[in-house]
Amino acid sequence: MSMPPGFAYASPEQVMKDRADYARRNIARGKPIVALEYTEGVLLLAENPSSMLHKVSEIYDRIAFAGVGKYDEYERLRILGIRQADLKGYAYSREDVTARSLANLYSQVLGEVFTTSLKPFEVEILIAGVGEEPSGTELYQVTFDGVVTDQHGCAALGGQSDALRTFLNERYAATPDLSAAVKLGLEALRSVSSGELGVEGLEAAVLDRGLRRRKFRRVTDDEVSSALS
Repeated sequence: MSMPPGFAYASPEQVMKDRADYARRNIARGKPIVALEYTEGVLLLAENPSSMLHKVSEIYDRIAFAGVGKYDEYERLRILGIRQADLKGYAYSREDVTARSLANLYSQVLGEVFTTSLKPFEVEILIAGVGEEPSGTELYQVTFDGVVTDQHGCAALGGQSDALRTFLNERYAATPDLSAAVKLGLEALRSVSSGELGVEGLEAAVLDRGLRRRKFRRVTDDEVSSALS
């Protein structure tokens, strides 16, 4: 059967490829984030010149969220995660809210948007969680198409993430202290930064299992400077 004039056909494979290329290209423009497990929890370190817009945030008692890409889209995902965590924690138990369950939620949402919407989300996110013991640490990376990857020790997302992973995998040693984790994280970010990256251009936070209930806290510039010295 002949096609009508002006009709352009694209195979489903080509459509998916174009969407994936579009998302990857825009995510790669985002400032990178690294996550490193250390003795007392997880460090999240982001290149972020803005003091008003956060790339790293708390979702629940023991769970943190980090996102790169289009800010309004990963902010919508963050809020969705907070609401779902609050509902589940209220209906069942706070212990039932886990990083894995939130990663599965984000996988479903991003996967559905990628396959059914004209434009995919231009985001890549990381869900981190800590338990009372080091064995309870969780790191889940979720891509724009809903693929979930379980990370161990360290993770990187955003611009030049492949180079960051290579850098970290070559230098990361299990269970460093916080100062060592900060130094390694900053060295990794500087290795792919186009400019001179200083403490004022960083956003840092930790999930510290030593805290009583809420494990998330932000790391100040003074603490980062002290760790580097």
